[in-house]
Amino acid sequence: MHLGVDFDNTLVSYDDLFHRCALERGLIPAELPRTKAAVRGYLWTLPDGNTPWTELQGMVYGTRMAESVLFPGACEALVFCREHGVRLSIISHKIEFPALGPRVNLRQAALAWMETQGFFDGGGLGLPREAVFFESSREEKLERIAREGCTHFLDDLPEVLEAPGFPAGVEKWLFDPNTQWRTDVGPPLAARRNKGPAHPPSPGFGEARAQALQSVLMPGAELLNTPTFRRFASWAEIRDHLEAMFR
Repeated sequence: MHLGVDFDNTLVSYDDLFHRCALERGLIPAELPRTKAAVRGYLWTLPDGNTPWTELQGMVYGTRMAESVLFPGACEALVFCREHGVRLSIISHKIEFPALGPRVNLRQAALAWMETQGFFDGGGLGLPREAVFFESSREEKLERIAREGCTHFLDDLPEVLEAPGFPAGVEKWLFDPNTQWRTDVGPPLAARRNKGPAHPPSPGFGEARAQALQSVLMPGAELLNTPTFRRFASWAEIRDHLEAMFR
């Protein structure tokens, strides 16, 4: 078994950090839910809201990366993999430098965080550095999954798992800790999420802004149609599934 794992929002949880950084910059109200999706959704309701959102991403993934945390249960699941001979690869779509803000190498920041978390320690997770791949595009990420010979791949984005170029024969695992997705109803699309408008509305769209903000403050499960993957709500569930596979 060769398990490929996405990095951002799959291994690493940024929810508290996005909320904290946005609050420090006066971008959001304190009562906004402490999730990355809520912060993004709120900012996208503002005029030119994509600019502060892009800057915020550069901060969180760069200068403030050290403050991010591993998802609960991830370490235990990865140790289980190591102890049972499961090959692990971290395969992420991560650009090298942010589009806006300080020119910080985002890949180096991620590797430094992994070092601090004990990913490369022989007495810790014992992951070879050569098993970590940062790709510049989604297409290159999918090619890497195929090239490395993953038998299973875990990602937080259905659009990655259901992409036309996703390698055939690789079992798809969706990490959905905030229950953003549901599969009972949905339009004839591979996936749809309430990410907010594709382009932030102008100041004249007061009603649209109010509706978008309501969807952030009162989020509902997002929609999937005919999913082809196994869904996990936590790393504890992933470990339970792995244990069942090895019984």
